[in-house]
Amino acid sequence: MSDTLNTVPRAVQIVERTNCFQGFYKLDKVRLRHELFAGGMGREISRELFVRHDAVCVLPYDPQRDEVVLIEQFRVGALDKTDNPWLIELVAGLIDKDEQPEEVAHREAEEEAGLHFAALWPMTRYFPSPGGSDEYVHLFLGRCSSEGAGGLHGLEEEGEDIRVRVWTFDDALQAVRDGRIANAASIIALQWLALNRDEVRGMWR
Repeated sequence: MSDTLNTVPRAVQIVERTNCFQGFYKLDKVRLRHELFAGGMGREISRELFVRHDAVCVLPYDPQRDEVVLIEQFRVGALDKTDNPWLIELVAGLIDKDEQPEEVAHREAEEEAGLHFAALWPMTRYFPSPGGSDEYVHLFLGRCSSEGAGGLHGLEEEGEDIRVRVWTFDDALQAVRDGRIANAASIIALQWLALNRDEVRGMWR
């Protein structure tokens, strides 16, 4: 039993990978076998894989005022699961092939919220749904001034309609508690800031 618990599987054998759909995103079908915790290779399994660009999400934070800047926009994925598909979110964007995550953070802050970051603090990186998607998210805290932030933003050619609002940190954290903020990146970022807020304010003030 102890050997089984200590085994670290590494081997993966791709039997076949075929593309089922190609658009802005793509869908692949993967047949594979992988090593088991008990040792040896498991049976062949088939999985659909949603292939998409990696993403960058940034929580804009004003350490002087202890305020965060959040955006609201319509999300089709929430259409059938909630009464209000206009979600409260972080500034976010997808990484193009030749971009660094930090470049995306600065670009999207300007496009989506009219903000400029004086500094970026890497929070974490994570897979939001690795059971069926290869998306990888780079999560940052962005130092900004919340003074004058707000209004409507977004690129018309991309169909963006974004409302920007300033929240006190306590109000934003309460919105996580009561379920008004219901997307993973925002929840993770606000909880991270709750854990590290004193250190961040000490460094950025």
